[in-house]
Amino acid sequence: MEANSNKHYQTIDGVRVWGEPDAGALSQAKTCAETGKVIQSLLMADHHKGYSQPIGGVVVYDGQISPSGVGYDIGCGNKAVRTNLMASDILPRISDIMDRIARVISFGVGRVNNERVDHALFDDPDWAVYRAIGQQEHDKLLSLARSQLGTVGSGNHFVDLFEETETGRLWIGNHFGSRGFGHRTASGFINLAAGREFFAKAPGEKMDQPPVLLELEHELGDMYYRAMQLAGRYAYAGRDYVMDQVLSILGTEADFEVHNHHNYAWRESHDGRDTIVVRKGATPSAPGQLGFIGGSMGDISVIVRGKDTEENRDSFYSTVHGAGRVMSRTEAAGKMNWRTRKRAGGKVTSAQMKQAVHDFGVELRGAGTDESPFVYRKLQTVLDAHRNTIDVMHVLKPIGVCMAGADEFDPYKD
Repeated sequence: MEANSNKHYQTIDGVRVWGEPDAGALSQAKTCAETGKVIQSLLMADHHKGYSQPIGGVVVYDGQISPSGVGYDIGCGNKAVRTNLMASDILPRISDIMDRIARVISFGVGRVNNERVDHALFDDPDWAVYRAIGQQEHDKLLSLARSQLGTVGSGNHFVDLFEETETGRLWIGNHFGSRGFGHRTASGFINLAAGREFFAKAPGEKMDQPPVLLELEHELGDMYYRAMQLAGRYAYAGRDYVMDQVLSILGTEADFEVHNHHNYAWRESHDGRDTIVVRKGATPSAPGQLGFIGGSMGDISVIVRGKDTEENRDSFYSTVHGAGRVMSRTEAAGKMNWRTRKRAGGKVTSAQMKQAVHDFGVELRGAGTDESPFVYRKLQTVLDAHRNTIDVMHVLKPIGVCMAGADEFDPYKD
C-alpha cells in the first residue's frame, strides 16, 4: 500500500482510493484494473459495491468502452437550479407545494398523467443505431423512450427543494437517468457482446464478474457509444422537463443551473493521450467544472467546482456523486415478499425515519426506509476526502423531498 504525501488518496494494489476503503468495492475495482486495456482504476470516497464496476468507481481505458461499467441507468445524473425565490417565500405553503409535486410529476414505474412529451430527440439521427440492430428493436425502444420521457422512477431518484444555507435562496434539484430506454440499451449491448440476441433473457449476472468490454473502433463499440450518447441526451431532456414542471408549480424561473451525468463514459485527453473514462456513480470535476452532489434526505447537498491541482489530475478529474450507501436496501428495509407486499427484517423502522426527517425539517413525500438518512454516509465526510480536488461553492439544505412510494416495484431503478 502506497501513501501519497500531501494527497488524500492511497494506492492499494494499483487502485487509487479516496476515503475509507470498502473491501468488496476494492476487489471489484482490482478486477476492473486487471481486465482489458486499463490506464487507471480509481475509487471515489462514496464507493460501494455495484454490478461488475463498483459504484463510485472510475476506470480509464485506452480505446475500450464498458457497457457494464456505465451500467444500466445510462446517463443517470443530477440537475440543480437556483430560483428567483427565497425559501422563506414558500415555507408557509410547503406542504401544498410538495403535494402538487407528488401529484404532477410521475414517480415510480408508470405515468401519473397521460401527457405525451414530444421532443426533437425522437428525430435524432442516432436512432439509426437501433434500426441497424433490427426494426423491432428500434420500434420497441423508441416507443418505450416516448412513454417514459419526464418520469423520475424509483430507488434513490428524487425531486427536492433546498434552502441555500448562506443566502436563504430556494434551489430545486433532481436525480434520475434514462429510465427503461437506457436499461434496455445496456442489457441489449451486454447481450450482443456475448453473442446473444439484443432482447434475449440474459443469464443471471454475478456482482463480481469482470467488466464487459467493447473496442471503440469496432462496429459494436461504435454503436454502443452512439446509443449511450443518445440515452445521455434523453436523460438530460428528462431532467430538463421535470425541472421545468417544478419551476411552473412554483411560478418562478431559474437564474443559475448545474447539470451532470454520473453514470457515463467520456472521451477525454489526460496527460496528452486520448482515453475513455467510465464513471459509475462519479461526477466529472475538471478545473472550473461545476457539479451537483446530493446527500441523503437528512443531510446537506452541495454545488462543487473542480480545482486545478495535481491531485485532481491524479483523479482523472473525477469526484463523488453522493454520500454513498453504508447499508443495503434489503438490510435497511427488510426482504420484500412481492406476493404479500410486506417486508420483514429491516433495521430501520418507518417511525425512526419519519422522526429523523421531521427533526431535520424536511417535508417528505414517498420514499421507503431503504432511502432513510441512516443508510448513507455523512456527505461532509466524503467531501473532506476530496478537499484537494473540489471546492464547495453552495451548501443546500433540503426542505422538501419527493420520491417514489416505499414499495414501488421498478425494474429500472439504480
